[in-house]
Amino acid sequence: QVQLLESGGGLVQPGGSLRLSCVASGRTFSSYAMGWFRQAPGKEREFVATISKSGGSTYYADSVKGRFAISRDNAKNTVYLQMNSLKPEDTAVYYCAANSIMAAITRYDYWGQGTQVTVSS
Repeated sequence: QVQLLESGGGLVQPGGSLRLSCVASGRTFSSYAMGWFRQAPGKEREFVATISKSGGSTYYADSVKGRFAISRDNAKNTVYLQMNSLKPEDTAVYYCAANSIMAAITRYDYWGQGTQVTVSS
């Protein structure tokens, strides 16, 4: 079992930045690829970014490429999502997730409870 806890969400103006964090406990953090996903009201959960177990590989959804950056610190059991140039359409609940393999799908093994990100003036 892996427990995941996100933090760092909030209200930000368009063009602003936020950094989300997700701390993992339980099984060995470095044994899992990590991902960030989001779900806007009335929409399905969608993939945002993923990072390999070592942190050497990353992959992004086209909608966030060049604006968001995923990273991890295995010594701190933490994965991050740096979000820059935020747009109103980025408004959603953001979830981190752990999986045995790196993948751009929503069927991950373990999920956090989510953190709300609202982009509005």
